[in-house]
Amino acid sequence: MAKKVEITIEEKLRALFDLQLIDSRIDEIRNIRGELPLEVEDLENEIEGSNVKVDKITSEIVEFESNITNHRNSIEEAKALIDKYSDKLNNVRNNREYNSIVKEEEFQKLEIELCEKKIKDLQAKSELKSETIKNLQEHIQEKQKHLDAKKSELKEIMKETEKEENLLIEQSKKFEKKIEERLVKAYKRIRGNVKNGMAIVALERGASAGSYFTIPPQIQMEIASRQRIITDEYSGRILVDAELANEEKDKINKLINSL
Repeated sequence: MAKKVEITIEEKLRALFDLQLIDSRIDEIRNIRGELPLEVEDLENEIEGSNVKVDKITSEIVEFESNITNHRNSIEEAKALIDKYSDKLNNVRNNREYNSIVKEEEFQKLEIELCEKKIKDLQAKSELKSETIKNLQEHIQEKQKHLDAKKSELKEIMKETEKEENLLIEQSKKFEKKIEERLVKAYKRIRGNVKNGMAIVALERGASAGSYFTIPPQIQMEIASRQRIITDEYSGRILVDAELANEEKDKINKLINSL
């Protein structure tokens, strides 16, 4: 089994800075897309939610129509009974029988009035629900046009950047393998804690890039010696000297341009 070759601190710093440069380029590509992927997702969710509402309201209208049909059937049944009672009135034998038939007839007339009132109420509700569906469908059409435009815009951006992004992701994984796991974890943790994702920065005019706090001269000399990994006490970022940074930028720019 081959013995793993231990790399120097300088080599570790270079590998980490290379990884940072590649990941920063991936960040730039993703920033070009901006909020588009989220906008597309939000529009899709909104359209889906509106379609669910349309389906629900459509089911309610179907139920209203079913109830209207039932009430109309009840009216027809009541009318048939009224006709039947009218015939019976011609053959009544006493007042008690007459009063009983008249009461039944009146009850059926009230039943018809009640059913007609319920039908009107259901028809009014159905019309309101139909208007709501119409408004929802117009809203869905408008949002669908917006979604199609956003998808088309995102597709164009993806077309221009997806290939480069995938190649850079592959390179990022390759560079990660060159660095010990402990350092990769530290690098990712720092990246997650800083706004711009810059875990490793170069010294600029005696200060850490992005920090603006001056680094003491003694620490600057240690950074330039590349003998140990030094972090900025204010931002937590790993620091490298400007010369190393410029050398690695040239190298990585050539790599990116060759992809």
